[in-house]
Amino acid sequence: MNAGELAGRHVVVTGASGGLGRAVVDALLEAGADCHLPQLEAELPPPRPRVHVTPGVDLTAESAVEGYYATLPPLWASIHLAGGFRYGAITDTSLADLRAQLDINLVTAFLCCREAVRAMRAQREPAPGTQAARGRIVNVSSRAAVLPSAGLSAYAAAKAAVSAFTQALAAEVLENGILVNAVAPSIIDTPANRAAMPQADHARWPAPADIARTIRWLVSPENRLTSGAIVPVYGRA
Repeated sequence: MNAGELAGRHVVVTGASGGLGRAVVDALLEAGADCHLPQLEAELPPPRPRVHVTPGVDLTAESAVEGYYATLPPLWASIHLAGGFRYGAITDTSLADLRAQLDINLVTAFLCCREAVRAMRAQREPAPGTQAARGRIVNVSSRAAVLPSAGLSAYAAAKAAVSAFTQALAAEVLENGILVNAVAPSIIDTPANRAAMPQADHARWPAPADIARTIRWLVSPENRLTSGAIVPVYGRA
């Protein structure tokens, strides 16, 4: 990958305040991208060149997401890292718990994908005879969607929905030159996960920077063919 491969290109990153989000933003900035970060929290991070933060954006609210994407410059990529995790036995999982997992994982991805597609379709058509390239979209699924385990019923269902949605959308927008993929991490090596599981072998978990490099390639112009993939980024976990 080239250091300036995304120079002059505008990329949305949701969930940018998390451990993976920070690594993804760093990777995109290294590639020359301008990063647009919608977030719910009112507190702004320290200013950085080519990072544009918009506070107060509820990604589960349709009107908020529509309004946010309508303000953006011509968009190259949209990366949706916003999500949430829940562990619990099925008898301890309420309908509200399930709906909360669907909201934070599936609804946020759905709304952002829909508005990103609208924005990308509205942009100039590729020149005749050239490789169609209007944009890139990346969602985040989970290994739990592929290999569900006990205690993850609500979370696994929500992430499986993200995977199916990603593949359906990829088929729908391929002729528009928009490539849509998802990454499926296992437990990511973040401070929060280490604190929650201090006895685990953390060296086996995928590092945020390594997952970020995969996402960077998926949204780069170098990716000219891959779409509809659920890319496993498990590490050795």
